[in-house]
Amino acid sequence: MAGAGASGREKRATAARLKAALSDGGESGAAAELQALLERALAPAPGGGEAAAEALEWCRCLLSGGEPWEGFVQAVRAYDPATLCGLVWTANFVAYRCRTCGISPCMSLCAECFHQGEHAGHDYNMFRSQAGGACDCGDGNVMREAGFCQRHRMKSSSNVPCVPKDLLMMSELVLPQFIFSLIQYLREGYNEPAPDLPSEKDLHRILQMLEPHVSFLEDLTKMGGAMRSVLTQVLTNQQFYKDLSSGVGENACAKKSHEKYLIALKGSGLAFPEDKLACGMQEQASGTSTLAIQGLAGATATSGQGETSDEEDQDGSQGVGKRKRVKLSTSTKDQSIMDVLKHKCFLEELLFWTIKYEFPQKMVTFLLNMLPDQDYKIAFTKTFVQHYAFIMKTLKKSHESDTMSNRIVHISVQLFSNEELARQVTEECQLLDIMVTVLLYMMESCLIKSELQDEENSLHVVVNCGEALLKNNTYWPLVSDFINILSHQSVAKKFLEDHSLLVTWMNFVSFFQGMNLNKRELNEHVEFESQTYYAAFAAELEACAQPMWGLLSHCKVRETQEYTRNVVRYCLEALQDWFDAINFVDEPAPNQVTFHLPLHRYYAMFLSKAVKCQELDLDSILPDQEMLMKLMIHPLQIQASLSEIHSNMWVRNGLQIKGQAMTYVQSHFCNSMIDPDIYLLQVCASRLDPDYFISSVFERFKVVDLLTMASQHQNTVLDSEHERSMLEGALTFLVILLSLRLHLGMTDDEILRAEMVAQLCMNDRTHSSLLDLIPENPNPKSGIVPGSLSFESMLSAVADFKAPVFEPGGSMQQGMYTPKADIWDKEFDPVMVILRTVYRRDVQSAMDRYTAFLKQSGKFPGNPWPPYKKRTPLHPSYKGLMKLLHCKTLHIVLFTLLYKILMDHQNLSEHVLCMVLYLIELGLEDSPEQESDEEDSVGEHERCHDSWFPGSNLVSNMRHFINYVRVRVPETAPEVKREPPASTSSDGLAFSQNSGTAQVFSLVAERRKKFQEIINRNSSEASQVVRPKTSMKWSAPGATPQLTTAILEIKESILSLLIKLHHKLSGKQNSYYPPWFDDMEVLIQPEIPKYSHGDGMTAVERILLKAAVQSRLNKRIIEEICRKVTPPVPPKKISPAEKKTLDKEERRQKARERQQKLLAEFASRQKSFMETAMDVELPDADIAMEIATSEQHVSEAVYDCVICGQSGPSTEDRPTGLVVLLQASSVLGQCRNSTEPKKLPTSEEEQIYPSDTCAAVHDVRLTTLQRYFKDSSCLQAVSIGWEGGVYVQTCGHTLHIDCHKSYMESLRNDQVLQGFSVDKGEFTCPLCRQFANSVLPCYPGNNVERSLLQCHSNKSMQDLIKEVEELQEQLGTFPVSISSETNLSKEMESVMKDIKSTTQKKYTDYSKTPGSPDNDFLFMYSVARTNLELELVHRGGNLCLGGASTAGKRSCLNQLFHVLAMHMRLYSIDSAYNPWRKLTQIMQDRNSQMSSEELPEVPVLYRDVSSLLLIQILTMPQPLRKEHFTCIVKVLFTLLYTQALAAFSVKCSAEDRVAWKNSGALKKNTSNGEKSWEALLSHVISELSKGKMFEEGETEELAMVSPSVWSPDSIECYLQQFCLPFLRITCLLQHHLFGGDLPSCQEDEEFTVLANCLGLLPSSFQSPHQFTSASCLDWPVPAFNMISQWCLELASFAERHAEQVKVLLIQEPKWDLPCLLQLPENYNTIFQYYHRKTCTVCTKVPKDPAVCLVCGTFVCLKGLCCKQQSYCECVLHSQNCGAGTGIFLLINASVIIIIRGHRFCLWGSVYLDAHGEEDRDLRRGKPLYICKERYKVLEQQWISHTFDHINKRWGPHYNGL
Repeated sequence: MAGAGASGREKRATAARLKAALSDGGESGAAAELQALLERALAPAPGGGEAAAEALEWCRCLLSGGEPWEGFVQAVRAYDPATLCGLVWTANFVAYRCRTCGISPCMSLCAECFHQGEHAGHDYNMFRSQAGGACDCGDGNVMREAGFCQRHRMKSSSNVPCVPKDLLMMSELVLPQFIFSLIQYLREGYNEPAPDLPSEKDLHRILQMLEPHVSFLEDLTKMGGAMRSVLTQVLTNQQFYKDLSSGVGENACAKKSHEKYLIALKGSGLAFPEDKLACGMQEQASGTSTLAIQGLAGATATSGQGETSDEEDQDGSQGVGKRKRVKLSTSTKDQSIMDVLKHKCFLEELLFWTIKYEFPQKMVTFLLNMLPDQDYKIAFTKTFVQHYAFIMKTLKKSHESDTMSNRIVHISVQLFSNEELARQVTEECQLLDIMVTVLLYMMESCLIKSELQDEENSLHVVVNCGEALLKNNTYWPLVSDFINILSHQSVAKKFLEDHSLLVTWMNFVSFFQGMNLNKRELNEHVEFESQTYYAAFAAELEACAQPMWGLLSHCKVRETQEYTRNVVRYCLEALQDWFDAINFVDEPAPNQVTFHLPLHRYYAMFLSKAVKCQELDLDSILPDQEMLMKLMIHPLQIQASLSEIHSNMWVRNGLQIKGQAMTYVQSHFCNSMIDPDIYLLQVCASRLDPDYFISSVFERFKVVDLLTMASQHQNTVLDSEHERSMLEGALTFLVILLSLRLHLGMTDDEILRAEMVAQLCMNDRTHSSLLDLIPENPNPKSGIVPGSLSFESMLSAVADFKAPVFEPGGSMQQGMYTPKADIWDKEFDPVMVILRTVYRRDVQSAMDRYTAFLKQSGKFPGNPWPPYKKRTPLHPSYKGLMKLLHCKTLHIVLFTLLYKILMDHQNLSEHVLCMVLYLIELGLEDSPEQESDEEDSVGEHERCHDSWFPGSNLVSNMRHFINYVRVRVPETAPEVKREPPASTSSDGLAFSQNSGTAQVFSLVAERRKKFQEIINRNSSEASQVVRPKTSMKWSAPGATPQLTTAILEIKESILSLLIKLHHKLSGKQNSYYPPWFDDMEVLIQPEIPKYSHGDGMTAVERILLKAAVQSRLNKRIIEEICRKVTPPVPPKKISPAEKKTLDKEERRQKARERQQKLLAEFASRQKSFMETAMDVELPDADIAMEIATSEQHVSEAVYDCVICGQSGPSTEDRPTGLVVLLQASSVLGQCRNSTEPKKLPTSEEEQIYPSDTCAAVHDVRLTTLQRYFKDSSCLQAVSIGWEGGVYVQTCGHTLHIDCHKSYMESLRNDQVLQGFSVDKGEFTCPLCRQFANSVLPCYPGNNVERSLLQCHSNKSMQDLIKEVEELQEQLGTFPVSISSETNLSKEMESVMKDIKSTTQKKYTDYSKTPGSPDNDFLFMYSVARTNLELELVHRGGNLCLGGASTAGKRSCLNQLFHVLAMHMRLYSIDSAYNPWRKLTQIMQDRNSQMSSEELPEVPVLYRDVSSLLLIQILTMPQPLRKEHFTCIVKVLFTLLYTQALAAFSVKCSAEDRVAWKNSGALKKNTSNGEKSWEALLSHVISELSKGKMFEEGETEELAMVSPSVWSPDSIECYLQQFCLPFLRITCLLQHHLFGGDLPSCQEDEEFTVLANCLGLLPSSFQSPHQFTSASCLDWPVPAFNMISQWCLELASFAERHAEQVKVLLIQEPKWDLPCLLQLPENYNTIFQYYHRKTCTVCTKVPKDPAVCLVCGTFVCLKGLCCKQQSYCECVLHSQNCGAGTGIFLLINASVIIIIRGHRFCLWGSVYLDAHGEEDRDLRRGKPLYICKERYKVLEQQWISHTFDHINKRWGPHYNGL
């Protein structure tokens, strides 16, 4: 038999032999041989790599029985009943989720299954997997079958053939051994780490070594169902495991490995059951086991002793760390859950090691890949549950808990999302017990003593939020699993029925009750702001609230009443225990608050559900009064603390306390926090004595002392500056308490509507932010996600969609929803807004918007008050809540406040009045039907407040007059000095009561009395235990010595106070006039729209009307009060102290108003300045800047310097310059000559080749010319700058160049620079802040000369030609003024340097001899060309629009030409080669040139006419005379026309040529033969025929292009089109040099208009219908001779290089305007193609792929892989493709990024979702569609080079993009 090291062939032979032997079932010898072979081949070898590869090789051979491996794989695949996809992915994979098809909310699909299923119109989104997942396609338990893709819909297991026995026979024998060898490796590799530091390196090494083994297993799972079932059998078969792994055999190696396994189990704090003699069950029965909780993650406690770690908490810095941990002894729970593990099969031990090694990704993937096998799925789930406690322990110790959490959830979400499976495991493996126990244990490791209430004696323990476990959310995976299984009805029912589980769970929840206690700092500001509150809020939401919502979702129907009773019962028990533990009686400890009361909230939410859905009687589940009193205290404490925090009473606790107050009401938390709290308070209020409740509220808010009729008071618990806001807080709270109906009878739809309206009223919202702000029906796993149908239909009912609009500034808006008008009219509810605002400014924002609406719709002009909104009816169970509005205590408070406001006492605000009126109105809204004045005859002793009001009904109390009031006042108060009225002189209370003097009224005393009564009543019912009054530390308010009693005369009722207030508000006497005097109707239908919006007066009128409607008596009293002419309110005496505070208030108020006014004024000034001086935003708007063009009558141009503010001409000593931005541009090079726009490639077939771009064509042409002609001549025959040309633009502002230099200095010293680099010469224009990087000197010209230049002279053409030639001759002689170095010439040189350095060297060097002056010459006139061409592009490619240059007033071309001309004239052109001669004279010595051996010059017909024009103009002395300009143009036009004819002659077919040659020959000799194109064409053809032009085979491909037959009209048209580009450039040039407007015209007459404008049209020109382009010709010498001379050059060239002659001739000048690539409609098309595409450079899939929108190149953003010389790929590409400007679409973010030189900015997205919103980073994953307008804007900014001006947020990229 072959040895282990056998060669491949031998292995195959052995394998085949063994397989044959075994399949015959013959001798058992073969089996033994196989066994021995495997043991040898698979023994764990220390060497690793080689041995492992060898072993795998053996396995492959044996499995396939000697056949080739690929063949075997194919064979097995054929038997795959693939009904499930089951594709497993890891983090960052892009997957899909469809809520329409999902049954479980965790459902996810791979892209392939998603796109092959039918999900059009469904609610789906794409997402990036956080933890990894698996595709659920084909699994009917998780998703509906309709959503399956084609592949998994079709196959059912019926049609798959049966697997032949011998195919997998070897696998069944080999695999157990293979898996065992894997486990041995894992055992070997694991050394129980020393307690201090686990050796992560070792673990890593082992995993590396095992990589090939696990990969091999993974490959096996991918072979399909047949192989999976073999693997399942191997993994779950207990016999295999026993035989191989128990270490009983004689194999020493196996023994050793078994020992290591036992050690590892022990070290994990797990016992092998045999060690404990008995399984944990008996232990539980005896109930003795106590286990101290393990300490920190580091220390591992072995099972029995449970030692705790003694190490201190890591963060000793916080006080938290120093508290000793609390040890609990737990005897309630089954010990075996925590620390017994017994492995019975490979799968179990494999999972054990997977956990031990902290879930290596490969292993996880293998275990998940097996899940499509049903038997495996069940076995694996059970194993997973069995190891659950062990997972928790490992997780707590892990250093990489984040990664590990993700991997755990990756597995568990696949197992627990399936209801069937979850139910099975719950029943068979006690899944719920295990989960709850494990959670309890986990939290027990970080408990501390609670300091709430009674610090010394508290027995309550809470979790410590500073602990890593909470700070890092380590508990997340376990809680997430728990929430997941509770979402299954069958599992949740089990939980709700199991009493012991509920007890344990409430025990768990109580750990969070009162955590993160805040103590108010009274002296010093806290040193260290702890951020533990994040952890606390997250923990309550995830560990308490979400499971609660999960349970609630199953308590929806009447049949589930029992569950609610259970939860409520155990919840109350837990609460009672909590109150006892913290020693709570009836007074909360002062100055502390916790926002975390999960037990209260559980109780509240189950109550709410019981009444709303289960029709339970509320009273049957409420506790006694005493318990209710206790329950209300802590939630009320939170409400009061919120108010204190907003009143800045907690500032010394730092910002974090504000953070807590905000988080508590924030949209993700509010319905698990503030809503249940308010609801619980509402329940308590509805069942407790109303007087007691109201007094408690004012006492908690600390404003009791303020509620006195006296004008002064002393507040013992509150500083006076906080009084006002605390009083507002208390009243606002009462309003919310009494008017909120969220849990008191609103339907779900009404709630959704109210939430939506509240959010929309604060601000317009985008769809996604609205989804985010509306508290969802909170259980995230319930599948009721907002976004369900009701959300959309509700949204369209309450809001209008505002489509995104564009502002010219390029600030892009998103699609917004804004409330409909009648929402403002009828549904704006300030109460809901106040409840839901996180920032106080949002309430103001809502009011401002409401005010604006009223103004706009003409409903109310002034400043309205918050409107009063009618409430939804109360559910009958809560009717008691309204007793609050009808209790004397509240009426006394309202009366007192109205009186104080009327008398202008201090610390009262309009807001207070508003809330008081709101409460009165609520009371009127809900008054008892009949008006009963009799007292409730309860035989209690008379109470003090009976002296105020007779009854408790608000309607009747409103009219009750109060004559005198006894008050306690400080002795200094003004009231004391008054004489008491004679009638009350006799002492004795009896009398004063009769005379209607209301008594001193103390809220606090009242509340104590009530409390005692209730307690006594309860306790007497119980066992007569009277509680000790522990908390009566309070002293009666009368006890303070400096208070004295005075009696005030009042003589008012609430009604009279209201009427007087109306007068006060209106500022007029007798302003109130009862409306029913005029119109009795008012009383019958009191809902009058007139009263629904308005200010305080309207509110008072509305209340009085309601009072009158409700009772005739009230109506009468109102009339009486109005009849008495009210005396003016007497002026009050004000004590100096009071005066001071009043003055201070007033001064403050005035100062505030002044500041507002100033700000407003400033803003409007700024605005008007912006409108006049600036519009950076609009590149083409005009600015009235005095640049030379506009001022023609002044002798010299005057410039304003925007720095020093002086005006004056530009002189040579002190030149002025224009602020300019120079940038290299390749926009022109992107023009294409196809009209068909290029698309962004989205498949392999579509690719873009740049060969047809303008830049490429020009490049090729230049290289070809350089091959055959003299270099210096070539460089004057073309223009460069199509790529990397320099574009110059200005904002139109000028400055002195010396001022600019000092400005730059100051910028250099200024450190706070943002976005630009001063060292590169960048700055922003001092006036308009536009970005710039150079200054272009203004040439000291004067305009007089300029207008003279325009006059026409009558010189003949010949004279002018001579003059031009002479002017060019003077080249070398420089004008004297500049020959001496002046400042001006220096500046011109420096700006020329700037221009050159703007672009890269490769774009300026085209000559064969580097550094030749010809290069500079070419570059300079090309700059002029680039700027002219770009201006033409900005005008849309033609001059039809005419008018002043769009860049008119801000064009800097004139100045630019001066600078260029000055430099170009330094280069002389040798007169022999001066092209001017060739154009205007017949040369004599033409042969001498040819003979020379050097390369010939470029023939004239090959030269670019526009380039020639610029060369001619710029080499003339400046300023140029108009007549010379026209002369040059005329001469050049003749050349151009000849080129057109030559190009045409090549275009038409041979027959056409002969025909035209003959027909034209006849016209040659006519008088105007020179102006007839037929004659000229005929001549060109005949001249060119002399050479070899037309001889080589007829150019078929050219003939194809031309129309079948050329008519004279089509030829005329062709010639005009050929000449137009030149005419356009020339016209622009003329416009910039000489001023004058451009004429506008129709497109078809553009040629004539431009020719006329340039002076080409003959004066005899008549009507346009017989116009021919040839009539514009003006030949300097006889035309035919000239043409012959030009054609001859070509002919002689053709003799040598016939094939090139035509290529160089044909210049089709038809370029389309530059544009960006066309993008597909749907973003998904781009995303799917590019996000997995490999990069062409590094062949990897980039992490951040991007694509260039100019040329379609695919690049790696920030990829180090493609870095070249420290430049990353995007930056490099931006230089190559756009000369420094790059526009990239980031594939994974849908955002566009702009690179401009050394800076970059995020531009925004051109893809929006259905609601007009961007989705940056594809977070929401909704389908995105192209927004054409945005793309247009982007393209516009690219073409007009305005990225720098319009986008504001630039940053340096340091070449790292």
